[in-house]
Amino acid sequence: MNPEPDETRTANRSQPGGLPAIEEHDLPPGRHQFHKERLMSQIHDDRRTAAAARTPRNPLLRKAILLPAVTALAGALAVGVLVLTPGGAQDTDDRATGPALTTSIGAADAAGAPRLLDRISLAAAGAEVPKGRAGQYIYIETRAANTHVKTVDGRSSLVSDPLHTRQSWRSPDGLKGWLIEPGNTGPEGITLEGRDEKGDVPTPHLGAPSHDYLATLPTDPDALLRKIYKETEGQGNGRDQQAFTTIGDLLGESWPTPKLAAALYRAAAKIPGVVKVDEATDAAGRKGVAVARLDEHSGERTEWIFDGRTFAFLGERTVQVQGDGGEGGLIKPGTVVYTHAVMVRAFVDGIKVVP
Repeated sequence: MNPEPDETRTANRSQPGGLPAIEEHDLPPGRHQFHKERLMSQIHDDRRTAAAARTPRNPLLRKAILLPAVTALAGALAVGVLVLTPGGAQDTDDRATGPALTTSIGAADAAGAPRLLDRISLAAAGAEVPKGRAGQYIYIETRAANTHVKTVDGRSSLVSDPLHTRQSWRSPDGLKGWLIEPGNTGPEGITLEGRDEKGDVPTPHLGAPSHDYLATLPTDPDALLRKIYKETEGQGNGRDQQAFTTIGDLLGESWPTPKLAAALYRAAAKIPGVVKVDEATDAAGRKGVAVARLDEHSGERTEWIFDGRTFAFLGERTVQVQGDGGEGGLIKPGTVVYTHAVMVRAFVDGIKVVP
């Protein structure tokens, strides 16, 4: 039997549209809270690209706002909200199961990736999305969980943290915001406004984009991929893996315009090693088809999950598929290292305003 989504498990881890939310990062103690948000995605990258010396990733799960598919979308667009309702059958047999998060490993098809990404790109380019007004914030609500090695009194075990809700509000320029996330903030959350640890106004970049920054990115796939390769040079486990990771973060942790989202998918199709996975399930239990790439250094495969009918982006998960990872090799093939589902992206009139 599958565990309840909010259980802690222990053993011997949108649609494309208008404006993006900003990368959400974790920060070492003593640094500014604003910079904390920015560094969270870098920790995410490090965990996925370094199998050794793994640090437990902060769960990024946000509770779903699930409404009946037809009425939900109609009502959502009226107020500038995109609610991702379940696509296809919610068959929980493929959902990560406990006591540590595990799942079946889907077969990879290299030949099917270009055609799938072409269809996803066409769907993204034609998506109708709400437009924000001046002074509004980008609200993103997600659901996520992770698995990591925990050591107590010299004894290590594999632990899966429970699914949890993460709520983020960011201004389009990225300079104002708020974060509420169980385990990382108090019930009221923390401000994301302020300068970095040097006292400077933060400069948006690929790892921590703002809406204004995303508007400057090229929408020609070749030019976009060249920029990603150039600006991420030396990061991660190789240029191709890091490029795939960067595109995935832009898709899952921000809100690209349809034109930019389409370009990101076409750019991903040009990265060597990208494959199609016929079946994958996100953190909310929504089954779909995936575009994936194996990190040969860590043995982890990162999968972007899409609705099988509409090709809307649902979420992402990272699965150990080759070798044993983590301290002591406790992370076996089939372990879900990280799972993340985008539930709501919306424009709202202020911080802590929920659609």
